[in-house]
Amino acid sequence: MISGATRGYVAVMGAALLWASCGTVGKALIQTGITPFQLVQVRATFSVVAIGLFFLFGKRSHFRVRPGDLWYFLLLGGALVLLQFTYFMTISKIQVAAAILLEYLAPILVAVYAVAFWKERLTAPKLAALLLAVGGCYLVVGGYSLDLLRMNREGILWGLFSALAFAAYTLLGERGMHRYRPWTVAFYSFLFAALILNVVHEPFRFLRVSLTPGQWGVFLYIVFAGTVIPFGLYLLGVNYIRSTRTMITATLEPISAAFMAFFLLGEVLGPLQVAGGLLVVAAIVLLQLGREFDALTPDEVRRYNS
Repeated sequence: MISGATRGYVAVMGAALLWASCGTVGKALIQTGITPFQLVQVRATFSVVAIGLFFLFGKRSHFRVRPGDLWYFLLLGGALVLLQFTYFMTISKIQVAAAILLEYLAPILVAVYAVAFWKERLTAPKLAALLLAVGGCYLVVGGYSLDLLRMNREGILWGLFSALAFAAYTLLGERGMHRYRPWTVAFYSFLFAALILNVVHEPFRFLRVSLTPGQWGVFLYIVFAGTVIPFGLYLLGVNYIRSTRTMITATLEPISAAFMAFFLLGEVLGPLQVAGGLLVVAAIVLLQLGREFDALTPDEVRRYNS
C-alpha cells in the first residue's frame, strides 16, 4: 500500500514537472506582446472555471466552506495573485533560469518561518536536504555564471518578491489543508485571485485582445497543464508532507526545466549543472528516508479530509 508521504512526494514532483514546462511557454507568449498581467488574469479566470465545472458535475461537496473562512481564502487568493504576477514579471525582465533561481529562495524562507513560528525541529537531515536542494538548484540553472551586477535590477527585485509570494502561498495553503480538501483550497484561492484580478484591472480584458489560435492553444496549455493540475498536486503534497518538505521537493522544477531544454532545445548541460541535478535528487531521497520529520500522520490526513 502506498503511504501518504509517498503520495505527497509524487504529487509535488508531478507539479514541478508541469510547472517546468510552463515558464518557457509563458515567456514565449510575453514575447508576442501579451502582458504579464493579462497572462495571470487568463490563468486565474479560466482555472477557477475549470475547477468549478469539475466540482459542479461530480464533487459539489467540495464547494462547502465555512463563511468565516472566506477572509482566509481572500488572503490566499491575494498571495496567489502576487505569486503568479511577480513570477511572470521576473521572466519578462531577466533570463528564465535566473528567475527560477530567485523564486526558489522560497524554501529557505519557509524553513525559517516554520522553525521560528511553528516550532518545527530543524533536524540535521532537514537542514542538509535544504542546503543540497538550494545548492543544486543554483548549479543547475547556472547561477555561478550569471553576472548579477549587470542583470536587470528590476527583474532581480521582482524575483525576490516572487520568492516571498511563493513562501506565503505555501504556508497559507498548509493552514487551509487543516480544514479542507486540497482541491477545495485550490478552487477558492483561484476564485478570489480571479476576482481580485478582474476588479483591479479591466474585467476580462484578454477577451478583447486579438489572439491567434496558436496563442489561445498556449493559454489553454498554461491553464490546465501549467496551473490547474500542478497547483492541485502541489497542495495535495502540502497536505501530506508539510510546507518545508514540499518546498524542498519542488526544487525539482528548475532541474526539470534545465533537462527539458537539453532534450527539446539542444541546450548542453555543463558538468556543474549535472552535479547540481544530482544534489537535488539526493535532497529528495534524504527527505524520503528521514523518519524523524514531522509529516502529517495518516489519521490526521483522514481527519482533515473528512
